[in-house]
Amino acid sequence: MCGICGVFEFGKSGRVVEEDTLIRMRDTMTHRGPDDAGVYLSADRRVGLGHRRLSIVDLSPAGRQPMSNEDGTIWITFNGEIYNHAALRRDLEAKGHIYRSRTDTETLVHLYEEEGAGFVSLLEGMFALAIWDGRRQELLLVRDRIGVKPLYYTVLPGTILFASEIKAILEHPRMSRRIDLAAFYHYLTFIAAPSPRTLFQGVHKLPPSTIVTIDRRGAMRSGTFWDPMAAPAEEGALYDDAEFCAARVRDLLARAIEKRMMADVPFGVFLSGGLDSSANVALMARIMDRPVRTFSVGFKDHPAHNEFLYARKVATLFKTDHHEVEIGWRDLLDFMPELVFHQDEPIADWVCVPLHYVARLAKRSGTIVVQVGEGSDEQFFGYDHYLRMYRNQARFVRPLMKLPRALRLLTYHSARGLAFLLRRGGERLDLLRSVARDETFFWGGAIAWREEEKKRLLSGGVLRRLDGLSSHDVVLEFDRKARSRISDNDFGKRMIYLELKNRLAELLLMRVDKITMASSIEARVPFLDHALVEFTMRVPTELKIRSGQSKFLLKKAMAGILPDEIVHRPKRGFGAPVSEWLRGDLYAPAFAGVMKSRLREENLLDYGHVERLFRAHRAGARDHSWHLWTLYNLSGWYDHWIAREAA
Repeated sequence: MCGICGVFEFGKSGRVVEEDTLIRMRDTMTHRGPDDAGVYLSADRRVGLGHRRLSIVDLSPAGRQPMSNEDGTIWITFNGEIYNHAALRRDLEAKGHIYRSRTDTETLVHLYEEEGAGFVSLLEGMFALAIWDGRRQELLLVRDRIGVKPLYYTVLPGTILFASEIKAILEHPRMSRRIDLAAFYHYLTFIAAPSPRTLFQGVHKLPPSTIVTIDRRGAMRSGTFWDPMAAPAEEGALYDDAEFCAARVRDLLARAIEKRMMADVPFGVFLSGGLDSSANVALMARIMDRPVRTFSVGFKDHPAHNEFLYARKVATLFKTDHHEVEIGWRDLLDFMPELVFHQDEPIADWVCVPLHYVARLAKRSGTIVVQVGEGSDEQFFGYDHYLRMYRNQARFVRPLMKLPRALRLLTYHSARGLAFLLRRGGERLDLLRSVARDETFFWGGAIAWREEEKKRLLSGGVLRRLDGLSSHDVVLEFDRKARSRISDNDFGKRMIYLELKNRLAELLLMRVDKITMASSIEARVPFLDHALVEFTMRVPTELKIRSGQSKFLLKKAMAGILPDEIVHRPKRGFGAPVSEWLRGDLYAPAFAGVMKSRLREENLLDYGHVERLFRAHRAGARDHSWHLWTLYNLSGWYDHWIAREAA
């Protein structure tokens, strides 16, 4: 796992890559690669690649990047892991390619020589990479299928900049810092900016499974190389048979976990005691000849949020080398400056806080690689609100859609007026709004500010500047793609497709990457192995929630491997008692952080409304913690990255 960056000067201005600038860009990401560093400058200095290395496979200097082919015509800077690199290497060596290391990076170089840009379809793993092809005079940028690893880029007149983190791009002297209004608007809803936008105007992120080519004239071509619904069905697969599917899920997950044990450094598992992390431990323990290292986090003074009891039971059952850390509100406050720095742009999920402390715990134990459970709840319908939305589609949306649109609009506006009088709104009103306006009503598993709420939050000036922009536009784009790819009209599959494309890639996986890399450790996500995703996306939703039981299929797969009390535990999301903290000791610093932020100078928010939300939350009238956390993150981000630079 590493940090990558680069500059491509394709214009006619005569500009060349300054090595000092490239090194400054690279070294903003020392945390991503504390073990080694390198740069490459082309002979004409029109191209520069930078790399920070976290040594995982082949710890010797032979693994240094940027790395080239035998004659120096192809250069790569690469972040990630390729789990099938050894098998690919055997074929490449048989074709005459000469290796100088044991790294997966070198396999990528030779595979590109053989296959061109199509080489990415042969890879199993997580990756963000850049390849400079000196023969074609082309730069290639790629982000992996699911989006486990991030990659950002900026197009300036005559110049392309790219990096694993935005802070590296901002180090370039031609970069300016301004807020992107559309990204800001969507962030309020999705608690992260949907790709390709970021909160920084002009800085973009590659969507998952995207490949971009830039030629010597600066012409850009982009396309996708994978879609979870485009893979052919497995021959002989019985997708509607519970016994077959459970066995297949168990086999695919076990293989995914074993592949992700590829490392020349110590590895372990983040363990909550829930089904997903416990499955990681159980299947890893079957393979290992030494105790699995496990790591858990809990909360001081809030035992209801702790999962130590179940984590300890799993650790005892599988005889793991178990480690724990406990945190409180002061730890959150102390971490906030680092959080703002490492996020680059706000990711308003307070899971980042416990994730940081458990990642730091792993690093201090000498563990460099960890496996995590992201992606399981999305594939196997693990959240209560998924079930609620799925049932609402059948019970309410389909029947209501048969009514004339005028009647649907009348019903919505009547309900909206009643909600205003009662000061109530939320999910049901949003459902009616969507039905009345022929909109998709499932927007994702983490929605903060709804459209009507944003109208009350935002200033009149910014609403006029946004000119009717709706976050439904983001959802609709993904839903249209899902409809075109899903032939059986399974609404649950459409829900998960949206989650894969937006929330998982740009929120959950971004937080895992940024927060674990802040502690210089690598997180791997076996539940998001693309073969497992391809299989589960073909399984009917009704098989995943049989008899109203969430995650039925995964529970069946793990029965007999994990004890029943773990398999059938009620779902508890990995979180933190931020709602409680915001009513107590965290209230004053969070209130000051928002109300005194220089973000006010942008005239984006109605701060009278913001103050009322803070006071209502403290009084316990309603839980506004999700809303307040988005604003606290946003304000901290603005003050660090934009206001401080302008000062």
